[in-house]
Amino acid sequence: MPRYRRSPPRPEAAARVRQPLPVATALRESFRQGYDRKALRADLLSGAVVGVVALPLSMALAIATGVSPEHGLYTAVVAGGLVPLLGGSRFQVTGPTAAFIVILAPIVGRFGLEGLLIAGLLAGAMLVGMGLARLGRFIQFIPHPVTTGFTAGIATVIATLQLKDAFGLTVGAMPDGFPEKVEALWHARATASLPDAAVAAATLALLLLIPRVQKRIPAPLIALTLAAVLAAAARRYWPEVAVATIGSRFHFTVDGVAVSGIPPVPPHFAWPWGAHLPTLAHVRELLPAAFAIAMLGAIESLLSAVVADGMGGTRHDSNAELFALGIGNLVAPFFGGIAATGALARTATNVRAGARSPLAAVFHAAVVLASILLFAPLIAWVPMASLAALLLVVAWNMSELRHFAHTVRVAPRSDVILLITCFVLTVVFDMVIAVSFGVVLAALLFMRRMAETTTSRIFSESAHPGAPRAVPEHVALYQIAGPLFFGAAQSAMSAISTVSEGVRVVVLDLGAVPVIDASGLVALESALERLQLDRKFAIVAGPLPEPRSVFERANLERHHDNIVIAADLDEALRTAEDLVLLNPGWATGAPSSRREA
Repeated sequence: MPRYRRSPPRPEAAARVRQPLPVATALRESFRQGYDRKALRADLLSGAVVGVVALPLSMALAIATGVSPEHGLYTAVVAGGLVPLLGGSRFQVTGPTAAFIVILAPIVGRFGLEGLLIAGLLAGAMLVGMGLARLGRFIQFIPHPVTTGFTAGIATVIATLQLKDAFGLTVGAMPDGFPEKVEALWHARATASLPDAAVAAATLALLLLIPRVQKRIPAPLIALTLAAVLAAAARRYWPEVAVATIGSRFHFTVDGVAVSGIPPVPPHFAWPWGAHLPTLAHVRELLPAAFAIAMLGAIESLLSAVVADGMGGTRHDSNAELFALGIGNLVAPFFGGIAATGALARTATNVRAGARSPLAAVFHAAVVLASILLFAPLIAWVPMASLAALLLVVAWNMSELRHFAHTVRVAPRSDVILLITCFVLTVVFDMVIAVSFGVVLAALLFMRRMAETTTSRIFSESAHPGAPRAVPEHVALYQIAGPLFFGAAQSAMSAISTVSEGVRVVVLDLGAVPVIDASGLVALESALERLQLDRKFAIVAGPLPEPRSVFERANLERHHDNIVIAADLDEALRTAEDLVLLNPGWATGAPSSRREA
C-alpha cells in the first residue's frame, strides 16, 4: 500500500534570514518617499494644532490619575517626542490617555508617585520585549467585543470620577473600588459648589458647540481660555465666588519661594525611585500593574495606529510601534513622565491637520514644552471644573455609545454576552480582570464554534457525491469535514459506533480535515481500537491533515493490525472492495440501505 510521505521543508523556512531591528520604520519610509520644505511646513502646522489640543488634555489626565499636572505635560514632551522618531506609524501621537486612568489611579493611591513611575518603567521593558519578539500581530487576536466592552467600561469610570471636580465636591481619600467611589461621591453631594458646576456646564457647552461653528481653532483652546478668563475675573471682582483652579489646587517651590500651578521648567532627570533603589518585593508588587499598563498600552496604541492608517492611507509596522512605545515608557519616568500610549483623538487631529511624517508628532511635543516655559503662570488660572468637563467629552467619545448599542442589537448572542461581561467587569473590578476573563471566554466560544463546524457522515452501499464510484457492499464510508481538534474530536468520532453489523470495512475519509491535534489523534485511535474489537477493517484515506508529523510519529499501521492508509478516497474504496472480494465469508445477505448520520 502507498504510504504518506514527509512534507519537504518550505522554501521560506530554508531561506529565512535575520530580520532587522524594528525601529524608526515610519520615519525612514517618510524620508525615502521624499521630504521637502512643503512637507516640513505641513508638519509644523499640524504639530502646533495637536500641541494645543494635547496641552489641556495632558494636564487633565495627570490630575485624574492623582498626580500634579506637570507630570502629564512631561509625558507629552518626552514620550511624545521620542516614540514617533522610533516608531512604525507615520501619524501616531503618543502621550497620556484617558484609558490609563483606571489603572494608574489605584497605583498612585497605594504606592504614590514613585510607584507609578516604577510601574511605567517596568511596562516599558515589557513593551520593548514584545516589540523585539515581534508580537505586534498577536494583538489582533483580542476579540472586538472584548475591546469594545472594556473601552466602554473605562469611559464609564472616567466620566463618573469627573463628577468630583465638575461639581466641586469635597471628598477625602477616594476608595479603590468603583462602587465605593460612587458611594463616596454620593455622600459628598452636600458639598457641591454652584460656581464650579456653572463653570463646568459652560465649558461643556462650549466644547460641544464650538466644533459646529468653526474647526480651525481647537475647541479646548477656546473653551478653557474663556473659562480661565472667567475664573480670573470672578476672583478679582467677586472674591466670595471661589472657583478651584490649577493654581489653587497645586503648589511647588522654586528657590525657596512657593509658586502656584505648574513649574515653568523643562523636564529634568531624576531617578524614578527616589533616593533608594526599589526592593525586589516592591517590584513584585508592581508587576501586575505594570503588565496591565503594557497590555493596555499595546492594545490602544495599535488600535490607534490602525485608525491612522485608515485615515491617511498608510500601513504601520506594529512591532516597531511596540518597540518605540516601550522605549518611550522606559525613558519618560526618568523625567517625571507617567505611562504613555498612542492617543486616538490626538492622532486623528494630526491626520486631519495635514501631517506628512512622524516629525509632526515631534513638533507637537515641542509646542507643549514651549507652553510650559512661556505660559505656566497663565495655565494656573485654568479651572479644575473645566478640565473635568473636557474629560467628560473625552469619555463620551471614548465610549462610542452608538457602536456599543449597535453591537448589542445585531451581534450574535454569545458576542453580546462577552461584550456586556467585559463592560461590567471593567466597571466593577478593573481592566485586567475584564480582559483576562474576556479573552478566556472568547477562546471558549471560539472552540465551541469550531467544534460545530466539524461534521461527520456515514454512507453505506450507495453512491457518494465525493467518491469516484459507489460504496461497495459490506463497506461503510465515514466522512469527516472540519478541524479534528480537542473541541470536536469526541463528537466527530463517536458516530463511528453506529456502523451496522453487516459492515466489515470502514473507510475513514480525512481528506476534508485541514488540521488534527493530539486530542484528535487520540480520539481517532480509540475509534480504530473499537473497530478492531468488532473485527472490522479500517482504511484511513488521505490526503492526511496537517501537521503530518502527528501521523508520522503515531505510525498507526504498525500499532494496529486492522489498519491500512490510502493516499486518497478512490484508492481507499478500491482497497475496501478488494478486501470484501478476498473474504467471501463476510457476506450476510442483502445489501443494507444508504443511511446518513
